[in-house]
Amino acid sequence: APSQCKLELVVGSPASCMDLELYSAEEELLGRLDCDEALLGSYPVADGCRVHVIDRSGARIGEYEDVSQVEKYEMAESDYEKRPESLRSFLRQRNWGRYDAEGTQRREAEEQQRRAQEAALAAALPLGARCQVRVPGQPCKRATIMYVGTCQTDFKPGYWVGVRYDEPLGKHDGSVGGRRYFECQPKYGAFVKPQSVTPGDFPEED
Repeated sequence: APSQCKLELVVGSPASCMDLELYSAEEELLGRLDCDEALLGSYPVADGCRVHVIDRSGARIGEYEDVSQVEKYEMAESDYEKRPESLRSFLRQRNWGRYDAEGTQRREAEEQQRRAQEAALAAALPLGARCQVRVPGQPCKRATIMYVGTCQTDFKPGYWVGVRYDEPLGKHDGSVGGRRYFECQPKYGAFVKPQSVTPGDFPEED
């Protein structure tokens, strides 16, 4: 029926395998829509009614969505290694990705240099010192250095500086992820990278 063909696009079942039931807004069964030639208006349809589709095709819900149930072709590693037109071969020929040994060494050296510079900057930040914090994309803020070192939870590797802002412009009270690093009022504490902190004689602003 034309109405069933339209429902195919909604529910995915073939029209020939559908049984249709009409329910009222109060979930009362009003009857079966079993006459293929009848128009929908010939049934007692009112606002809030719904059409219930019963699928008689035998298809299981999720049968085609669950890719874990789909049989897959898997190639042996040794066979893939020999293929000249594979992505692995393409990357190897151009020394890209993990086959770029020179680039990998250069990036590792740059990362070691960055960590050494960060460690040196962190070592020059005394606890309790006044400072100015400049984080890219944020206004300049004045604060007191409360913590310097690595952090164990919810942080990227490297050195971090815990600061207590002069105003409630922070994110926490000195504790993150259930671990306390320093004490301050809520919303006054923050962690920033050493390169964002400049120690000096920065008095509190009125």
